[in-house]
Amino acid sequence: MQKWIIHVDMDAFFAAVEQRDNPELQSKPVIIGGLSGRGVVSTASYEARKYGVRSAMPMVEARRRCPQGIFLTGNYDKYIAVSREIMNILADFSPFIEPLSLDEAFLDMTGTEWLFPDLVETARQIKARIKAEVGIVASAGIAPNKFLAKLASDLDKPDGLLIIRPGEEQLAIAKLPVSRLWGVGKTTADSLQKLGINTIGQLAETDLKLLKKYCGNFAEDLQRLACGIDDRPVIAQHEPKSIGKETTFEHDLVSVAQVEEELLLLAEKVGWRLRRYCYSARTITVKIRFASFRTITRSKTLTDPTNFDELIFTTAQAIWSHITMNEGIRLVGITATNLQAGCGQMSLFSEETDKRQSMYQAVDKLKAKFGEKIITKGRLVSRDD
Repeated sequence: MQKWIIHVDMDAFFAAVEQRDNPELQSKPVIIGGLSGRGVVSTASYEARKYGVRSAMPMVEARRRCPQGIFLTGNYDKYIAVSREIMNILADFSPFIEPLSLDEAFLDMTGTEWLFPDLVETARQIKARIKAEVGIVASAGIAPNKFLAKLASDLDKPDGLLIIRPGEEQLAIAKLPVSRLWGVGKTTADSLQKLGINTIGQLAETDLKLLKKYCGNFAEDLQRLACGIDDRPVIAQHEPKSIGKETTFEHDLVSVAQVEEELLLLAEKVGWRLRRYCYSARTITVKIRFASFRTITRSKTLTDPTNFDELIFTTAQAIWSHITMNEGIRLVGITATNLQAGCGQMSLFSEETDKRQSMYQAVDKLKAKFGEKIITKGRLVSRDD
């Protein structure tokens, strides 16, 4: 049976949602990301990309390239809600969906020929429904495997639709730069270029023994991709391994009180996300990056799993108390791991736990209706953010 994968990818997702919701932003260079001096670009609209603005670019550089851009921090709760709408649409076409992020997913269409005999027309229907029901534009790639499907969706953006059929793999990818291959970053690309390997086609024809000298065990997988071979299945469900939040500061933190305040804010955000996705965590990890870029992580595992803000905070605070602050701090993060499904809090003290759960249910209803910032701890009320 011929395997078929469709990769659906929203075009400039965060920016597109903001342009959809605010007509004044349409056809304007919209740039989403951290607005501090150390922030980076999350998404840039295609109008902004004309100026060379790209995802992961330092925000300072984005402002230099596109001073007339409209810079926004973004509304991630809104993007999550929009993503759910999109995934619900995709579920009407295949039960086997593997989300890669909020704005892209693989659909395994193998064996659905009797329902969807024309996959190009099926991809058009997916794109049309997303446009009509969600109000944003998607690109789609169709191919016999995940690597080629994802590549196809990216080759014809924005509003693209491209199919790579069996037997067309080499013709479709041979002239593309090696940086298009999954796993090839700047370091690997530079190493390959020193060997005179600039295109995927050249990599496919390179002697494997030579590649192994420079790329190690990764060489074989790399050459298989260069030949258009990818055996990875679409994995329909992914359980999250961690839920966390970290913040990079425009100005280094210089006091213990400042760090504890940030931990309180982060604990509130992590607790909210755990409860939203109906998880509890047994392990809390604190990440600290100093001004010198020295980074340390410390963890503590609890007897009972939790998704309560104050327990996450007190655990993080206890971890922090054992860390020596001998220089400024540029980043603080909290991550919850060792997750288990279930919104409830397991504890022997059931009466107190029930009261807390009722309190958090009320808090979460307010946040779900009015946004995450509608309610917070009294200690954080005076903060500008």
